Amino acid sequence: QVQLVESGGGSVQTGGSLTLSCAASGVTVSGRCMAWFRQAPGKEREGVAAIDRRTGSTYYTDSVKGRFTASEEFTKNTMYLQMNNLRPEDTAIYYCAAGRLRYGDSRYAHDPTSYTAWGQGTQVTVSS
Repeated sequence: QVQLVESGGGSVQTGGSLTLSCAASGVTVSGRCMAWFRQAPGKEREGVAAIDRRTGSTYYTDSVKGRFTASEEFTKNTMYLQMNNLRPEDTAIYYCAAGRLRYGDSRYAHDPTSYTAWGQGTQVTVSS
């Protein structure tokens, strides 16, 4: 059974940085895609970054490109999201997810239906 536990959320001011961690257990490397999603109050869950373990490719939503970096440390079975130059609109609960891309297609990297395991979420608050 896959278990995902996020940590590292908190409150920062605009322009600040945070690093989120997602500790995974029960997740095999081969064929998996790992991702970060976020959900702000009153909004739908949004894909932020995804790492396709089949290819090593990483996918980012446009609003975080150049500011966020997703990475993995396989020896610790942990995924990270380094967030720099944070903005108030980045405020949300951030979730870690694991799954396999629908149809094996990278266009579904930010589609929640590609993922079958989810963490409990960690709050990120950015104040202006």
